[in-house]
Amino acid sequence: MNRVISQRERASMGNGNRLKLGLFGANCSSGRAVTTVPERWSGNWPDCLALAQMADAAGIEFMLPIGRWKGYGGDTDYQGETFETVTWAAGLLAATQRLTVFGTVHAPLIAPLIAAKEFVTADHIGEGRFGLNLVCGWNEGEFEMFGASLRDHEARYDYAQEWLDIVKLAWSAPDDFDFAGRFFTLRNVRAKPKPYGGSRPLIMNAGASPTGQAFALKNCDALFSHISYGMSLDETAGYVERVRDTARQGGRDIDVYTVGVVTCRPTAREAEEYWRHCIVDHADWQAVDNILAMRNITPQTHGPEEFRRLRDHQANGMGGLPLVGDPDAVAGRLARLAAAGVAGIAVSFVNYLDELPYFCAEVLPRLVRLGLREPG
Repeated sequence: MNRVISQRERASMGNGNRLKLGLFGANCSSGRAVTTVPERWSGNWPDCLALAQMADAAGIEFMLPIGRWKGYGGDTDYQGETFETVTWAAGLLAATQRLTVFGTVHAPLIAPLIAAKEFVTADHIGEGRFGLNLVCGWNEGEFEMFGASLRDHEARYDYAQEWLDIVKLAWSAPDDFDFAGRFFTLRNVRAKPKPYGGSRPLIMNAGASPTGQAFALKNCDALFSHISYGMSLDETAGYVERVRDTARQGGRDIDVYTVGVVTCRPTAREAEEYWRHCIVDHADWQAVDNILAMRNITPQTHGPEEFRRLRDHQANGMGGLPLVGDPDAVAGRLARLAAAGVAGIAVSFVNYLDELPYFCAEVLPRLVRLGLREPG
């Protein structure tokens, strides 16, 4: 028999920690670090499995994969080898006890009823620990691999709304149902079983545009945002409050999460030297330039100083918030994010397996002492 799981329990990921912690991008070769150093993340299955079990034992709340189908080239073919995220999640859920594992899914590339069934399957494997990170897509080269068209920005979210409406109906409708919309016409739909425990998986979205944020506020449990890069604590707190207030006006509650890149060492000097070694001296600059060019960021479209800033930012974990320093500094930065109202952060490392043990041994106890996390 399934035990009953409330939506609130899912959103808390099973604990009362004020700041949730996750690992971002481990399903991809090189992870989030656009670097050529030999110890960069492999992304292979044995390493992913070992990492998930390590995170599970340490009380890390979640793992969030990247939906990537095609690498970015460069000397390393950055993110050139990746695991499909829902089957990856199912494997990790079967091997862990507490960890929430997300699948990152491009709505335009998979039929919603197939997707809904896959999500339910993973959710039963994990006994309620599967989460959905829904993306609408931006990489035209990936869509061409599938023979799919990349719709204009507004239409992408119109399509995603119908897609998600169908998924939610498949999860909840007690009887057969029909659906008639602009993009889908479905007849006599039957979808069993329902998600584990009587509630639905958590849903995240990282929409940055006004349309994308409106979609997240209407449909999702969490908005993933790069809110903290270059923003003061007051600006971050104001942003989080505006997001949550807008959601409340619509009768909903939503959490704000962000992303970070951790380089933590016993001293600030060691951390800064290793960060510079990996992210500056040995960045895969050709891969960085390929990524930026796909977004029309080139020396021809941006001034030299702005282009250099964006290039450095992209090399640092694809634009995540740098968390570089000794354990006190890293814990202090995380505490400031929590004070601004950020509910959680998904972090990456140059090599997750090598660096997570030190982070867990030194940073997590400091967060406990700061009142942000429970022991164990």
